[in-house]
Amino acid sequence: MATVRELQSGRWQAIVRRKGRPAESKTFRTKTEAQIWSQGIEADIERGVFQSTSEAERTTFADIVKRFKEEFAPHQYRKRDDEKEAWRFQLDRLNEFFGPYSLAAIDQKLVASYRDNRIKPPVSSKRKGVGESTVRKELYMLSKVFGFCEIECDIALPRGNPVKRVRKPTDGKARDRRITPTEWAALERECKKSRNPWLAPALELAVETAMRQGELLNLEWKDIDRQHRLALLLDTDKIKNEEARSVPLSSRALKVIDSLPRSTDKVFPVERLTLYHAFVAACKRANITDYTWHDLRHECLSRLAERGDLSMLDLAAISGHKTLQMLKRYTHLQAENLAKKLG
Repeated sequence: MATVRELQSGRWQAIVRRKGRPAESKTFRTKTEAQIWSQGIEADIERGVFQSTSEAERTTFADIVKRFKEEFAPHQYRKRDDEKEAWRFQLDRLNEFFGPYSLAAIDQKLVASYRDNRIKPPVSSKRKGVGESTVRKELYMLSKVFGFCEIECDIALPRGNPVKRVRKPTDGKARDRRITPTEWAALERECKKSRNPWLAPALELAVETAMRQGELLNLEWKDIDRQHRLALLLDTDKIKNEEARSVPLSSRALKVIDSLPRSTDKVFPVERLTLYHAFVAACKRANITDYTWHDLRHECLSRLAERGDLSMLDLAAISGHKTLQMLKRYTHLQAENLAKKLG
């Protein structure tokens, strides 16, 4: 049975009570709005399709992010330090925007507003826009949080997962930033001058092996097979695609590894952010702009493709890419070198 009453504030409260279930209540500006809502709730209960959204209305996004971090994320993202930092950063960024809102208040329009403001911030904002690929990843994380609400927490969302009805940004064109010989010489010089002793060898090994930064920083001495010239990524928690792989080590890569002290289990006992800041500072001193650590991986694969004696399967074995389609961008480099050989 529904009850509609006027409050001292002048607003109207609708209360729907049914035997065997908790009461549902909501406050409205007008009596008509309260009556329409209560009639709709009663009709849904009669048809057996009613789901209470009371918990979604009293739970903020900040509340659910706290639970997500404590209950779900530690099991989903276990040992990879770079992955942990990525999801924490994404959740903090999402929480900054959605935190004060109740789960029930976050709709398609609000999610779309977040997407647009991240790519192209308002003029009044001091922040720079981020790439579409970054926003795609953040929306994917946002969708995971809402999925956690519905499945793990049994919180009914009034409109379901709002992210599912929002257009996602495209992945965008893959970066194709190649470092020039002059830039490379300057970068090597500045990395060697860095106060961080791990920067220069990490740079050399990255461009020799195409290993991701997370793979390099998680590499342990027991993973180095000196006899077969391999870096064995056996622990699935260390690698991106959840499959073990072996990275072949060139003579130059072995020389770099042999030059490092064995002071800990880790080949590079340095935090990711520490290495990142040292790299950014070295690029700045070398007057190199628009260059990221991940570009070193692209540089390595480009150099290997330009050699002309490695197949796409060889490149995939080195890089760990799951499909040859992901390496298609390097085929033109092989074709150019093949043409030179033909004369």
